[in-house]
Amino acid sequence: MSELLLLSADGQASRVPLAPASGFTRPSTPLVSRVAYAAAHVIPKPWADNVPGAPADLDWDATLAFRHHLWSWGLGVADAMDTAQRNMGLDPAATRELITRSAAEAHSVGGSLVVGVNTDHVDDEIISLGAVIDAYTEQLHFAENAGARVVLMASRHLARAAQNAEDYRRVYREVLAKAGAPAILHWLGEAFDPSLAGYFGSTDVATASDTVAAIIDENQSRVAGIKMSLLDAAAEIALRFRLPESASMFTGDDFNYVGLIAGEATDHSAAHHSDALLGAFAAVGPNASAAIQALDAGDLDGYHRILGPTEALSRQIFAAPTFYYKTGVAFLSWLNGHQASFSMVGGLHAARSLPHLSEIVHLANESGALELPELAAARWSSMLALNGVDA
Repeated sequence: MSELLLLSADGQASRVPLAPASGFTRPSTPLVSRVAYAAAHVIPKPWADNVPGAPADLDWDATLAFRHHLWSWGLGVADAMDTAQRNMGLDPAATRELITRSAAEAHSVGGSLVVGVNTDHVDDEIISLGAVIDAYTEQLHFAENAGARVVLMASRHLARAAQNAEDYRRVYREVLAKAGAPAILHWLGEAFDPSLAGYFGSTDVATASDTVAAIIDENQSRVAGIKMSLLDAAAEIALRFRLPESASMFTGDDFNYVGLIAGEATDHSAAHHSDALLGAFAAVGPNASAAIQALDAGDLDGYHRILGPTEALSRQIFAAPTFYYKTGVAFLSWLNGHQASFSMVGGLHAARSLPHLSEIVHLANESGALELPELAAARWSSMLALNGVDA
């Protein structure tokens, strides 16, 4: 199959040439110029009752194989994060099992792993600040006992309970004090989760950034860095310059990661570039690895040539409503042969339209993100035919 069938927003079909596989090669030595974590998704059993509201029933072999795929490209894995459908179908029992299994797999191959810690196992929507601290601590100890480093995720419970910036400072201070190793903080923006509007005590990003900087300054020995997911490159750069040398900025900006990771070519200190903790890198893992390999070789032009085209693809995957980006990540996983069916926990594979998915196919083809182009084209054509679209 040498062509791709595409579908426009008005239902019109067209064809474009199918690009060859990119030919990227796995690294023979660890990536060194940037730390890069891909926030991995989960893969359900296609025959299971993964309908909205049902407990997640995962295909553990496929889910863990996808993590090995990312490790094989030299990337770290960020697990049990929002990409894995935390707060969107991945229930607490499945989350705990995912952390336990992923930590064991990471240990078996020496793969780098961080996992999300939250308060989402608590059923009550409204709880006290003390209860928030206890909930965070419970998950923190579980993750560390499993052998994983942690990302302290933004908590819906804390967003509801906190009255001011000092409440956030208190909660993070007390939770971080109980951590056995430095943690990565996570600032997840409203586009990803509307219930987190005003996190860190203000809807004004500059004011909230002051609180984040204060939290990190107060807890320097216990904070490894922060993942910033606001889709606001200027805000990320501004906070990056305020971080102590001991803390890294991990970009979670799936719209602007190419420039943020490259940073300022004349200065490669931590203040002048971002490392990565991205859902987008789960979709374009080989491209991300090849681009960082180019940086390792001092080839900045090669970095931009490889990774630059993936940003348009990522913007499509993360298009509004942004919190449905997980559908695009799973869709590309299916196209690339990492899962047997295009299915998701909670039935979330139905969250995007065929024309939206068609544009993902188009941009993946243009950016070299189709790992097995012939397979991807065949699977996409079969999906279109199943939905009554014929060329």
